[in-house]
Amino acid sequence: MSAEEKAGEGRLLDVRDLRVSYGGRGIGRRRGAPAVDGVSLSVAPEETLGLVGESGSGKTTVARCVAGLLRPGTGTITLDGRPLGRAGRRSPESRRAVQMVFQDPRSSLNPRMTVASIIAEVWHTHPVTAPDGDRTEALHRLLADMGLDPEVASRRAGDLSGGQCQRVSIARALAVRPRLLVCDEAVSALDVSVQAQILRLLADLRARHRLAMLFISHDLGVVHQIADRVAVMHRGVLVEEGRTGDVLTAPRHAYTRTLLDAALDLDDSVPGDGTTDDKAVV
Repeated sequence: MSAEEKAGEGRLLDVRDLRVSYGGRGIGRRRGAPAVDGVSLSVAPEETLGLVGESGSGKTTVARCVAGLLRPGTGTITLDGRPLGRAGRRSPESRRAVQMVFQDPRSSLNPRMTVASIIAEVWHTHPVTAPDGDRTEALHRLLADMGLDPEVASRRAGDLSGGQCQRVSIARALAVRPRLLVCDEAVSALDVSVQAQILRLLADLRARHRLAMLFISHDLGVVHQIADRVAVMHRGVLVEEGRTGDVLTAPRHAYTRTLLDAALDLDDSVPGDGTTDDKAVV
């Protein structure tokens, strides 16, 4: 076995030397300037990697490449050692294996569709994941996993709160039984109390469904609640990576220290006994 193969052992997702450049239409952006410049990272099975950086650092570009929504200029992305291309060129198994939860839960769902229709559409697109037997019962079990009452199934997405919409977005992703969940600023559009609830939900779902997660955020205070490891991006480059506790207590890069100084400590915002009724506040 080669050194490269040995290095790849134990990885679910492997990103090597990823480079992406845009066309220079953005304000202050030079034509051809790299949005992502040689980024390499990996995520092990059932691990959560937090990818952190300010707006424009390139972290969302990495996420969109992993999810197949954007084609990189150069570099490789593999899942279990198998190359991942654009979503339209991925096998049904690969498309199902990597699912994304977006930043704005309202814009990621069709507001006119009922929750039941949203989930049914996913099962129709990925028939191998459709449940046997009574689908209504399966839908109610899925919603219960998200902390949602069965009556939510008949409601339109446009009538739900932001927290409920994000739970439905997560349900839509998990309905196809993925192996990797890519969360792109999945709590940043929510208020602090709901953020904490969604973070607890994601941590619980990861354990129960044996998921790996690539969790994108601009906030180390959020990432420390959920990530096993942290990778920090600045201006398209990965500047620091390590165990979450190590990075938070002894950051090596000046940019990481700046992010840490600005981080929101969510612990002060979460009720002390952790027994808040999520349904009552979302």
